[in-house]
Amino acid sequence: MANSTTITGNLTREPEIRYTRDGQATTQFGVAVNRRWLDRSTQEWQESTSFFDVVCWRDLAENAALTLTKGMRVVVTGRLEQRSWDTEDGEHRTKVEITAEEVGPSLRFATAEVHKVEHRGAGGREAEDNVVVEA
Repeated sequence: MANSTTITGNLTREPEIRYTRDGQATTQFGVAVNRRWLDRSTQEWQESTSFFDVVCWRDLAENAALTLTKGMRVVVTGRLEQRSWDTEDGEHRTKVEITAEEVGPSLRFATAEVHKVEHRGAGGREAEDNVVVEA
């Protein structure tokens, strides 16, 4: 994946799942990534927070909606995508978001319990990992 990014942060809102007209699941959620550093000139700690919108599709979308909750610390790997649209008022808007390839709990401050989830793949029934996180 040439355009790849990984972030670790906390969910800022509950995942919101929707389905397209043809039945594909899509889930959106926000992630806040905090950065802390020592300002050498003042010897004081500085802090900055960046906010990212994340979009998941298909099985990942359904698993994320079932597993993730607001405040949970997650690791997201995916690609940056820019989309544009015009509002009803005729304003042109642009947004950059992360389309997730993988989402998982951060184990830095929590433990996780993994369960297999059955889903129908191209060759019949397949098992996937599902995660339960305990903080």
